[in-house]
Amino acid sequence: MRPRLFSIVLLIFIVGIQACSSKIELKNVDLDNWKKDRNGCLGLRAQEVDDFKAVKDDILGKDNQALIKTFGRPDRVELANRSQSFYIYYFEPSTDCEGVAKNAEPLMAIIRLNALSRVSEVTVSTLDPGRPENEP
Repeated sequence: MRPRLFSIVLLIFIVGIQACSSKIELKNVDLDNWKKDRNGCLGLRAQEVDDFKAVKDDILGKDNQALIKTFGRPDRVELANRSQSFYIYYFEPSTDCEGVAKNAEPLMAIIRLNALSRVSEVTVSTLDPGRPENEP
């Protein structure tokens, strides 16, 4: 009975450790400035574009909780088909910024999460994933 109890406790412990997400270590990206610059209104994230592009592959396969711990809450979340979602972080001021010159199509980091809430794609673009391609 004791060996079985020990193996059950060990299994629960291992699953518990793997379920916890930790912050993603990204070199050269100033994550404090990133978190301060909600919707890109302050222009702090715009300074991080090249550094973000250099480490975007390090984000692949990470879960949504690791993203939130690393980058903070997304500026916008878009739901897609097949239980996928997009986390969007603006590099340039979004339409939600007040008192700042806004770009009609701001540059953004678009992080696609699959049905298991794992990152499957990271892009930097001005194309809005929530807008159909044929819409102006």
